Amino acid sequence: MSAGTITVFGGSGFIGRYVVARLAGRGWTIRVAVRRPERAKFLKPLGNVGQIVPVACSVLDERSVAAALDGADAAINLVGILYEHGRQRFDAVQAEGPARIAAAASAAGIGRFVQISAIGADRQSAAAYGRSKAAGEQAVGERLPGAVILRPSIVFGPEDDFFNRFAAMSRLAPALPLIGGGRTRFQPVYVGDVADAVVAALESPASAGRTYELGGPQVLTFRQLMELMLRIVRRRRLLVPLPFGVAGALALPAELLPVPPLTRDQVALLRHDNVVSEGAEGLEAFGIHPHSLEVILPTYLDRYRPGGRFTERLPRGT
Repeated sequence: MSAGTITVFGGSGFIGRYVVARLAGRGWTIRVAVRRPERAKFLKPLGNVGQIVPVACSVLDERSVAAALDGADAAINLVGILYEHGRQRFDAVQAEGPARIAAAASAAGIGRFVQISAIGADRQSAAAYGRSKAAGEQAVGERLPGAVILRPSIVFGPEDDFFNRFAAMSRLAPALPLIGGGRTRFQPVYVGDVADAVVAALESPASAGRTYELGGPQVLTFRQLMELMLRIVRRRRLLVPLPFGVAGALALPAELLPVPPLTRDQVALLRHDNVVSEGAEGLEAFGIHPHSLEVILPTYLDRYRPGGRFTERLPRGT
């Protein structure tokens, strides 16, 4: 399938930068639709001169969405938030935003569309995050029946907000919390594998109208993920179980911070496993062999080791 012009909403984010790089390598002309185009200029060297163009766009504004899609052949929506702040509310960004983008794409005659959702998207979810993701999926499906929905589990990679956060905490804190006892199961998926799936879904006619759940090769509990991270950064820290009720109470004042370390909505999400559903289509449907945590994590978590990444021999357990 020949490449054309594509609009990538949220293309400067964690997953977006990998998607843009792969699209550029496949010859697409890419509009990176973001609220602050100046912060997306780092993407331009990933392609040829003029191939990657950041454009100002808010998914909350119908006119800017339509302008970003004008003349495009395909679109990808990667916009999402992990907590609410100001005008950035779950329903506005993850439910109404996809609806607005899909409606504009339909009006523009764009048939190829990929919507990034998440495992845990459920209209009955106790978490507003999960409910808004499900509403976004439904809105896209109603307006663009041929759209592809991708639901990744927790995504890891050099810029992630999960392993980096806890590894940074381990440098200073004597203990790390295990919310709900650390029994919640995850199936972490490498950001590069997710980006490959996005491009494959976009370019494969057989994927039209289908939903895929993306997970890595391992299912591990929250405790096991923390233990693995600590082994890689060569630190010994206490892992302290924190009941869900206590975590929720601690999250309440934390939500007042500009960047809250924990929210009640996130605590609600942690009450349920975040793994690929039995029988769901996943990475293997695209011929992608997922990377394991043990292969990728040391390539970027080594900087959290005592003495930094360039210290070869240090006593363990520092």
